[in-house]
Amino acid sequence: MPLLSRMFMAGFVGLALAGCEATQSLDSESRDFQVQQTSLPPGEAIAGTEQVAGLVRRSGPSYVTLVVSEKNSQVPATSKDADRGTAVTSGSGFVVDGNGFIMTAAHVAKRQGNTVSARAANGRVYSGSVVAIMPENDMALIKLRGFSGKPVTPSDNQCLSKGKIVYSLGRPHAQGDTARLGEFEAMHFGQAVRYPGTNGKFGYPDAMVLRLSTQKGESGGPLFDGEGNLVGMIVSTLYDGQGQPLNLAHAVPSRTLAGFLCTNLQCQGRWSSLNSCSG
Repeated sequence: MPLLSRMFMAGFVGLALAGCEATQSLDSESRDFQVQQTSLPPGEAIAGTEQVAGLVRRSGPSYVTLVVSEKNSQVPATSKDADRGTAVTSGSGFVVDGNGFIMTAAHVAKRQGNTVSARAANGRVYSGSVVAIMPENDMALIKLRGFSGKPVTPSDNQCLSKGKIVYSLGRPHAQGDTARLGEFEAMHFGQAVRYPGTNGKFGYPDAMVLRLSTQKGESGGPLFDGEGNLVGMIVSTLYDGQGQPLNLAHAVPSRTLAGFLCTNLQCQGRWSSLNSCSG
């Protein structure tokens, strides 16, 4: 059977990872993830729901879902609804700093100054705004108020080999939180991508190629290796000439993310190390 046709639903995994505590702590994963598996690499297939649960237990608290709004110019500035704005996009993101900084795709954030509502692992919704954006490489930075969060841990091994297990966390439109398992295909796509309908504003010069069947709404979500360390950020799904999905996705690699993050924020640890070798 061809590799791309072996996609199957692994089922809903109710990850009751917070135990029986009456109050969820900030870093407790309280969401139920629908698990989907794109392919089964020989000798490296995920063993079962317990292994998936372990991966999500480790990385899930760093993942958030986002609704981005633009201010409504028709509402008087004195109105209590003036800052609420109109929702224009939704997507996924992840914590990059313990002071409430979130990274997502630029085409999700849209523009600097937009307001953001983010739902965290503990089920609470936090407010913030887009503080930096790079449309030409599809990256944006959000600052949430009153949120610390559990940051992702970037992988110190950025040289993935073809066929290695990767997984993403995201929320497809009109669906629930989803963990997708697939394979790393290539470090480079080899050509620039510009999104249609944006006048060439949004896109990226290159990207990682993944055998991963992402959908709209998962843009900006984190991509992890088999050890639960961040290796990239999901930015797009690939389609054929008839508009059918190819079970292939693109991601911005962590080295590129580090360059953007460290330009806009004082970064430390692995982010700093990645940034030093990103040029």
